[in-house]
Amino acid sequence: MIKRWAYFLSLAAFITIVSSGFKAKDVKQFGKIEGFHLAENEITNYTVPTIDETAQVNLNFPFTGKSYIGFKQAVGIKESQGLYKLVSRYGYMGKYQFGKSALRALGIKDTKNFLNNPGLQERAFKALLSKNKWELRNEISRFEGKVIKGVKITESGLLAAAHLSGANSVKNFLNSNGKIGFRDGFGTSLKSYIKKFGGYDTSNIIAHPEPKVRLK
Repeated sequence: MIKRWAYFLSLAAFITIVSSGFKAKDVKQFGKIEGFHLAENEITNYTVPTIDETAQVNLNFPFTGKSYIGFKQAVGIKESQGLYKLVSRYGYMGKYQFGKSALRALGIKDTKNFLNNPGLQERAFKALLSKNKWELRNEISRFEGKVIKGVKITESGLLAAAHLSGANSVKNFLNSNGKIGFRDGFGTSLKSYIKKFGGYDTSNIIAHPEPKVRLK
């Protein structure tokens, strides 16, 4: 009972504070907006949910799990917090932090357009995955399911690691049984990417030596 009264007292205090911010002079200054003012003989009634009602609210957020969408979103958050227009101090660009050489390999030369085109960034990411899957096709076949340096090798983990360091660095790591590693300028290791992004479904990525990216 005490908690219930505290809830309503807090709500009443909040409404009082918000209401006090609207003064008559503000109305005179900006004029009346039809539908957003009360006549002198009208009464305002506030209806708020009870504690029990708020407890019953069910918010269903999309659950991407280990799907491809979940994979690319997880990589995007790790790379840039999901910001399409981010440019790092090392010059890597966009949601997935592409370098200029990687973009050129995909036929993308206009970096300004790239930064301002989320759709192009998504297509470029998928194309790079396709290219890396082709370059790592033999390694995926040989090493998938094995454990190296305490990390289980999966296709999605290798593709994410190739996005971080390039396919050749991934090959060196696998063929040396983990002895040859890699860290980027921020200290992120190839091994950590294999682990963090392992187990996602990337079966929809078709391996291709020269994937095409639609620029518009």
